[in-house]
Amino acid sequence: MSSAPLKVAVISTGWISSLAIRAIVKRPHLELVGVWVHSPEKTGRDAGEVVGIDPIGVITTNDLDDIISLRPDCVVYGAASAEMDAAAVRDYVRLLNGGLNVVTTNTPGMMFPDRWIPELASQVREAALAGGVTIYTSGIEPGFAGDQFAILLTTLSNRIRSIRAQEIFDYSAYPNRDLMVTAMGFGEPLDYTPLLELDGAQQLAWGPPIGLVAKALSVELDEVTESYERVITPRDLHVACGTIPAGTVGAVRAVTSGVVDGKPVITIEHINRMAPDLGPEWATAPNGTYRLIIEGEPHMQCDLRLGTEDTAESANANAMEATAMRVVNAIPYVVDAAPGIVTSLDLPITAPRNAIDTD
Repeated sequence: MSSAPLKVAVISTGWISSLAIRAIVKRPHLELVGVWVHSPEKTGRDAGEVVGIDPIGVITTNDLDDIISLRPDCVVYGAASAEMDAAAVRDYVRLLNGGLNVVTTNTPGMMFPDRWIPELASQVREAALAGGVTIYTSGIEPGFAGDQFAILLTTLSNRIRSIRAQEIFDYSAYPNRDLMVTAMGFGEPLDYTPLLELDGAQQLAWGPPIGLVAKALSVELDEVTESYERVITPRDLHVACGTIPAGTVGAVRAVTSGVVDGKPVITIEHINRMAPDLGPEWATAPNGTYRLIIEGEPHMQCDLRLGTEDTAESANANAMEATAMRVVNAIPYVVDAAPGIVTSLDLPITAPRNAIDTD
């Protein structure tokens, strides 16, 4: 095996991608060779300066062909678009056809493509096979807390009646207004229909990780159900994505379940609030908690908590870093993997390399 560092390019300099860049430049087994940006204001600048660190000698481009021509071993894809999967898939196909491996925090459907949109899965798979390269999607949730982490805990199980993975987060420090308002419905009246309340929307987001757990446990699901609840705030809330006016949605609860014999056996539940006192009837926990409850023998409850302080800011910042590291740490394993779309079931544990820091 060559000791030369793997050449890596990063697509976008948003929150996740910036964290990825900062990590890559500190890992001796990785070499950052290119960065794609969307805005003209960021184009032609040193990528280090764009993401808030010292200059690193990598100049940004807004032409994807420039990235392809660099022939990196792997591309970290973090670009966001209003078109969501449709836009990302177009880019994936270009990169894969160009012979580049891809790791991405977008497109949760690819975490288990059997439960993704078949046409998109086919396009991506065909491009990867044609290019002889690999693509992998991950994150903290989906991508770990509700799927791979749950699978790991079940290695302790004798009998399992149900698995419930909960994200219990205060989103007041999350600045992405499109996601908070358009997708989740925060700050809108109850007669507004957010994307996540549309029929089948939750299945696109959380059906794939539920399917991944089911496959690991050799379980055939009868169906995947979804429910979406909202609670209004009695007062104005001034949060990172803007003001949430009194009388509009201040807390949401999304429950997606894989069902067997009429019973929910694998559930992913998101409880997200803009203030900690809203929705008191729902589960509560310290900021930044992912909770796994496995009913069975033995009974298990495991809380994974992110952040050093019990604040929304600490929880969200640490969750974003964990999301970025899920794909950065996977790069060597994806480069070595067989061509196609791979999932966490196809890769070994993607333990980080050169991450120990005693300073």
